[in-house]
Formats: sequence, C-alpha cells, structure tokens
Amino acid sequence: MTSSLVRFGALLLTAGALLSADAAFAQATKPAAPPAAPPAAAPGAPARPTGPIVLNLTAGQSPWTKICGKDPSGKELCYTTRDFGQAADQPPTLAVAVYQVTGEDKRMARFLLPVGLLLRPGFRVIIDKGEPLEGKYAVCFPNGCFGEAELNNSQMNALKKAAAVSVVVRNQGNLEVTFNVPMADFAAAADGPAVDPKVIEQQNAELQKQLEERARLQREQLEKGQGVAPGVAPTPAPPK
Repeated sequence: MTSSLVRFGALLLTAGALLSADAAFAQATKPAAPPAAPPAAAPGAPARPTGPIVLNLTAGQSPWTKICGKDPSGKELCYTTRDFGQAADQPPTLAVAVYQVTGEDKRMARFLLPVGLLLRPGFRVIIDKGEPLEGKYAVCFPNGCFGEAELNNSQMNALKKAAAVSVVVRNQGNLEVTFNVPMADFAAAADGPAVDPKVIEQQNAELQKQLEERARLQREQLEKGQGVAPGVAPTPAPPK
C-alpha cells in the first residue's frame, strides 16, 4: 500500500476539490494549544497540573462533511471530516478526517493537532475503550501538525459504531493529554453521498472573504494602536 503521506501529497496536487478543502481548513483553523506545564506558580496561585489532563471536546457547528476526488491511480478517494473544540465559542482544538480509498482494505484516520506537543513519542488513538492504535506525526505547519493512524476494516467498522474516540498525546511539559472526541453521526456521513464540489468552492470563497476581512480589521487595529494613518508604515525610530 502506498504510504498515506505520499498519497495525500499527490492527492493535493491532483484533486482540486480536495486541495481547496484541506488548504482552506489549514488556513482557517488554528488549533488551541493543549494545557502545558507552566513555570512555577507564584504564591497563592493555583497549582500547576502534575498529572494526566483530559479534555472533553465538543463538535463544531458544521456537521461531518464527506469530500471525494481521484488519487493519482484514478481510484476514488473520500474523506469525512469535522472539527472539535473545548467550547462552542472557542477556536477548534483539533480536526478529524477519515480517508477511504475504493478497493483497499486499509483506511487512514488523520488528525490536525495543536502545536506545542512532543512529536517523538507519537500519539495513540482509542476507539471507545478498545485497544490503542499507534499514530505517527506526518507533517507540521505553523497552525498545527497532521498525525496519522491506519485502520483496517474491523477498526473502521468499530469507528462507525463508536460513541467517542480518544486521542492521547504528550505536551511540552511531558504530561499526558487526552482529547475525547464525540463521533455521533460519523457513520451516516461516511457512508452517505459526498458534498458537491461546487458547494465546497462556494464555501471556500466565503471563507477566503472572511479571512481577508479579519486580516483587514487586525491591520487597522494595529495601525490605530501605533497612531499611524491607515496604509502608512510607522517611521522607524532613529538609531541611538
């Protein structure tokens, strides 16, 4: 079986619909960092975490979305994805995408995880309370890291029936962090029809406008705070 990373990279180059969906998500989503071990607390401050951390995530407003395209060999490749956060009014903490290739027994679960995690030990995926599956990090971007775990048919069927999936990582303080992800409605989306590529393009266009507007507002706030006219770069201070 061709490695998941090679297939994914080739897919991004050849399948426009999948490229726009994944790229738009990577640009729009900046996973919130998991709790890290902070420096020594000041007197009277709450004690820092010293043991495992458990975060029960909630689904984002968007439902599970299934997107399909062709891989370099011409086979249909689909992935079903959704993002999850610690609260409805907070940015996503991680995202899940489960890939299925027509005619192959193996599947692949991909996770967009926050930055600030230890990469060398990898991570574990636990479907409900089953045996842990080993996951490996594939590639990192400024806004998060992609991790992958392969699934066979039995594990894929278990995933479709699961109430939740746990993703177990270690943060930069070497504390174990468990993300509990609800899987309600995943099976219906994974076994259902794919989203029309035109709908994806429209959503991406709207998303791009939102990103541009957000960048404009942030730029205006920065210029206002520096006391300069909009569009005019501040004059650097003379050297001392």
